[in-house]
Order: sequence, then structure tokens, then C-alpha cells
Amino acid sequence: MWKSRAMNAIQLVVMLLVAWGIWRNIEKAIDQVQQQNFSFEELRWPWIVIAGMLYLLGTLPMGLFWYRLMKAMKQQPRLFSAVRAYFIGHLGKYVPGKALVVVLRTSLVQGENLQRSVVATAVFAETLTMVAVGAVYGALLIAIWFSEQQLLLWTAVGIGLAASFVTLPPVFRAVVLFLKVSRINPEIEEKLAGLNYPTMAWGWGANIIGWTLLGGSLFATMASIPDADPQMAGGLTMFPLLAATVCLAMVVGFVTPIPGGMGVREYVIMEMMAPAFGPVVAVVSAVLLRVAWLLAEVALAIILYGIPAAEPTTDDATSESATAEESSATGPA
Repeated sequence: MWKSRAMNAIQLVVMLLVAWGIWRNIEKAIDQVQQQNFSFEELRWPWIVIAGMLYLLGTLPMGLFWYRLMKAMKQQPRLFSAVRAYFIGHLGKYVPGKALVVVLRTSLVQGENLQRSVVATAVFAETLTMVAVGAVYGALLIAIWFSEQQLLLWTAVGIGLAASFVTLPPVFRAVVLFLKVSRINPEIEEKLAGLNYPTMAWGWGANIIGWTLLGGSLFATMASIPDADPQMAGGLTMFPLLAATVCLAMVVGFVTPIPGGMGVREYVIMEMMAPAFGPVVAVVSAVLLRVAWLLAEVALAIILYGIPAAEPTTDDATSESATAEESSATGPA
């Protein structure tokens, strides 16, 4: 009984932290818009809804890659459970340290023969791949269309090279073993053998699709702002700028410890967008993009959280037992 109460208390604390982080992000975003004397009544709200939907569609391929990584490492997660855990886990990034992303994902995913240490390893592999692809994609777009943005270009190149190197299968396996994960799970080296080049190539393809859809989300955001109409009249000719902006803003936000990349992401968007759209539209677009994405994340997380996961099978119980053994073997790490 005391274990059950302790777990309920922990879950309550986690949800309160997530709610606090989300509220702080919304509050700051609204303040930034008000400082520009911009009225929300001017917006074309259907485009904001489309922006949120494109964001969720853009992150779905990345979630499917996490599922594929777990399968490659001999885990048997249920597809819906993995997608559910992936999207709910997004809310963890609004809490300082962002560690709750890993906690939420590993605790919510269900399936057969799951080992939480392997599931967590897959989280890091997926996140690093997302950062690598976003940085490389953004760097290529900046180099081709916006080469004058030297600081942003070399920032993207540096992050892309570092993240890409770490996600090379031999390097990633060596890093995991160097971190002594084998003390938690003696089978980790065997599981990591499934993390190979074809799996990572699939991840790069999925992430390119995802990042392109995220660029479309910013495109929809700009279409919602009447003051951006003159620049958006060119249609898809603006897409390289918008896609590069999203890539670099998210990547830089992810590599900082600031919850949700708040402030950092907006700074990059404003730097990239101001020359083409002007400072006011740049600020408003940065804030609206955050609001659209955040509300879409929260809405989907609430819906998915309300859908109960399938009841654990006998194999799941065995998996949980194995997880407990891992924890007891390491002690209070």
C-alpha cells in the first residue's frame, strides 16, 4: 500500500511540475505578444489550428523512429503504447532539466519483454538523431539560400557534425558502454547490436519528412498573420527560410538546458525572420509558433492520457520484474 501511495504522490508531483512549466511558457509567450501591441483578434485562427496539426504530424515520424529503435534492440513495445508515451513525454521538456521526457516515456510505454534501460537508451538515440538531422537540414538550407547568416550557419554545422558523429552506430554503442549502462543491464551490449546503419538511415529519412512538416507548421503560422501577407505572397518561395528557421530554432533550443528552449528558440526565429518580415512580425511569429505547438501538445497528451493503455500481459509482468531487478542491482543511482 505504501508503495502505491508513493507512486501516486510521485505522479502527482510530476504532473504539477509539467503544469507549472507549461503555464510559465504560455505566460511568457503572451507577455511577448502584448509588448508588440499586437491583438490576437487580428489572427486567422484556422491557420493556427493547421500549424498545430502540422506540428503533431511532423513529430509523428520521429516517434515512429523511437518505436523502430526499440524493436531493433529486441524490445517488443506496442505501437499505440509507444506513440502514446512519445507524445505525452513531450510535456516533460517544459520542466527544468528535461529529464522528465525520459521518465515519462519509459514509464508509459508498454509491451512484452521491455527493459527500461534499453527503452531509455532508445530515447537518447532518437533525440540525438532528431537533433543531427535538424541541424544538417538547417545548415544545408542556410548555406544555399542564406549564406550571409554565418553565425547561425556555423552553429548548425557544429551541432550537426557533433550529433551525427555520436549517432554513428559504433560510436553510440561505445558511448553507452563507456557510461557503464551494463551495470544496470548486463544484456545491453547484445541489445545494442540491433542499432545498425540501416536502422539509423530509416531514422534519417523519417526525420527529414518530420522536419519538412515542421517547416510547414511555421508556414501556416505566418499565413495566420495579416501583416506577413506581402512577404507570403510569393508562396512556397519562402519555405526554405521557414524550414531552416524551424530546424535551427528547435535544435538550439534542445541543446540548451532551458525548459522548452524558452527564449532561445524565439531568439533564433527572430534573428532569421526579421530581415524578411520585420521585427514585429518576427516576434509575433515566434510566439504564435510556440503557443500553437504547446497547445497542440497539451491537447493531444490529454486525449491520449484519457485512453487507457492495454492491460499488462503475463509477459509484461515478467518485464516489470526484470525492470525491478535492474533497479535493485544498481541501488539508488
